[in-house]
Amino acid sequence: MKLELPIALSNRHIHLSQGDLEVLFGEGYELTHMRDLSQPGQYACEERVDVVGPKNTIKGVRVLGPTRSNTQLEVSISDAFKLGVEPVIRNSGDIKGTPGAKIVGPKGEVEIEEGIIVAARHIHMHTKDGEKFGVKDNDIVKVKTEGPRAVLFENVLIRVDDNFALEMHVDIEEGNAAGVKNGDIVELIK
Repeated sequence: MKLELPIALSNRHIHLSQGDLEVLFGEGYELTHMRDLSQPGQYACEERVDVVGPKNTIKGVRVLGPTRSNTQLEVSISDAFKLGVEPVIRNSGDIKGTPGAKIVGPKGEVEIEEGIIVAARHIHMHTKDGEKFGVKDNDIVKVKTEGPRAVLFENVLIRVDDNFALEMHVDIEEGNAAGVKNGDIVELIK
């Protein structure tokens, strides 16, 4: 039996702490919900910020909600080079020792000492999906795509939680290189 799941491509975005949000947008500011994302409770916001690196600025980076305990900017490898920072591939939330940058909003700016990552490819799945697929949280698997540019993604992290919906996430560069688009079906290989 094939173990199939949908894939989604992730573009650059930023998760803000409440403190940084208020510096950038004003005291007591709350994020403006634009649309829900595939993972329960996660959403794209109307707000955008500019990110200033040592070499260049990336304007209009989308803020995702809700706020988090630490500000984290997720970029592609090309974005990291454009900003002038070393691309560091990490699991979401693992920002210790990663590059920082200046974040500019309409009301102020914040200098983050760390927090820029290239998100490691990963699969979100509900606990029931983990049982069905025979995997557990933090397992590493391979995923095969189909089509004229078919690839085998290695080192794919499994993230299992009762609040997750089944979906693989890769950054937009990896997805484009593999010729996949949001909602395409891929196969998990243990």
